[in-house]
Amino acid sequence: MHQRKLGRTGLNVSEIGYGAWGIGGKQWIGADDDTSLQALRRYLDLGGNFIDTALAYADGHSEELVGQVARERGGVIVATKIPPKNGQWPAAPGASADDAFPGDYVIECTERSLKNLGMERVDVQQFHVWNDSWLGQGDWQDAVQKLKKDGKVGHFGVSINDHQPENAIKAIEAGVLETVQVIYNVFDQTPQDRLLDACQAHGVGVIVRVALDEGALSGHITPETVFDKDDFRNSYFGGDRKAELQPRLRAIESDLGIGTDDLAATSLRFVLSHPAVSTVIVGMRSIRNVERNAALADGAGLPPEQLQKLYAHRWDRNWYTPAK
Repeated sequence: MHQRKLGRTGLNVSEIGYGAWGIGGKQWIGADDDTSLQALRRYLDLGGNFIDTALAYADGHSEELVGQVARERGGVIVATKIPPKNGQWPAAPGASADDAFPGDYVIECTERSLKNLGMERVDVQQFHVWNDSWLGQGDWQDAVQKLKKDGKVGHFGVSINDHQPENAIKAIEAGVLETVQVIYNVFDQTPQDRLLDACQAHGVGVIVRVALDEGALSGHITPETVFDKDDFRNSYFGGDRKAELQPRLRAIESDLGIGTDDLAATSLRFVLSHPAVSTVIVGMRSIRNVERNAALADGAGLPPEQLQKLYAHRWDRNWYTPAK
């Protein structure tokens, strides 16, 4: 797979990364450990080298699976995330840094992740939520520096709150972040407004998540699609949202002259067409999905005329909030 620089970290990461939320077995229902391990191994076989997980993904089970495969192969760049201590997702505007990420908690969670991974060092440690107001607050920066000095963390970044891409620009400009993880897709193009330019200007690596809008841009979700009641997508696509989605997808297909089966590849290439993007992490719970997505990491984006057409399909909304 074609690789790109992860900002100023000195790491080169494959354009298609492996998003390991779905293999944890909670929230995304239906994962099987044996199948997940096969998918992870196939991803590495095909030249992938970047896997993103989190302590909160099934209480560390995702980390355990990632660590098992990473230890087998070597040369794998692993990123994980620390959940907020106060349990607020996304971070509330009035919360303090000490509420969410006190220094001793940052160190404790990193130690737990390293134990789950079976590793002595994690390449990229991230806060799972973020507020720019936390700059200069608390002792979290001291904790991060200690973890780096002790060789337990290589680089530090944050996962930006859902649909709040400008809520990290101060931290980027202050030089405290080496990576950011952000929602960016054909519908949510807000990172193009300011964030991506700021990352390029300051050498910050960009890890894109939700490039397929939790599956909406895969083209496989129809009004008849039913999710398990415990699957978070049951809420994300709740109410009339599945029906509301369809004319948006048909409009993209018509505008670009593509079929439904081309939606996912086109959507991923849209994200990879921006020069600020280092990697896009995709949930891939089967070998088939790994092989299909890995083929897109060829260094080629979309033709300029297709990009221009897709810019018109921006759709600002937040489906992480409950449907009315």
